[in-house]
Amino acid sequence: MDNMTASEPLIPKHGGYRKLRSFQVAQLIYDITVRFCDRYVEKRSRTHDQMVQAARSGVQNIAEGSQASGTSKKTELKLTNVARASLEELRLDYEDFLRQRGLPIWNRDDPRRQELIDRRCATADEVAQWVRAEHDCGLPRQSRPRGQNLSTPSITSTKSTTSTFPELAANAALVLLAVACSLLDRQLAAQAKAFETEGGFTERLYRVRSSRRSTSSTKSTRSTD
Repeated sequence: MDNMTASEPLIPKHGGYRKLRSFQVAQLIYDITVRFCDRYVEKRSRTHDQMVQAARSGVQNIAEGSQASGTSKKTELKLTNVARASLEELRLDYEDFLRQRGLPIWNRDDPRRQELIDRRCATADEVAQWVRAEHDCGLPRQSRPRGQNLSTPSITSTKSTTSTFPELAANAALVLLAVACSLLDRQLAAQAKAFETEGGFTERLYRVRSSRRSTSSTKSTRSTD
């Protein structure tokens, strides 16, 4: 029995989901979605509740999957996949919001997408500040807040400033959702590979028991020599 198997714990280190980038981005999306829905979606509508619940499901299932990984890689894989599916559902809701209001969905090569990603916003307030700055850039010069750099080029998709905020906010959420989904896709691939090569709790239990039996047998043999 090799040293790795001999020292393998029955329940390996697990949890630590707060350090996962996927969890951090999903939590940010949840906070943004709560604000977005309270501002732009009828509070008593089914869509409001569904969007908030889908965002919450993404966060909760990443956390639950990470916590369950100690005793069940299969459960971890399943819950991570549920989180991914929930965020995909939320992505469709944001796209529907924009499409139904005649607002554009940013193309993949829109420079604002990469600009927001590069900012690595950690809170909903930071995302809101970015949205506000983008909105102000699109205002006519006489309408911009005092101190706004007038040389900043206008980057706006609509002429009506009243529709700019929901457009910017929804597209910002879509950018972050794309990041979260990409992270979860990689996470799922890594979890599937680990499950395939290492097995689950049953396989680990067998390896640990076999290792301890082998160690006990070796010690017993040496004591009778």
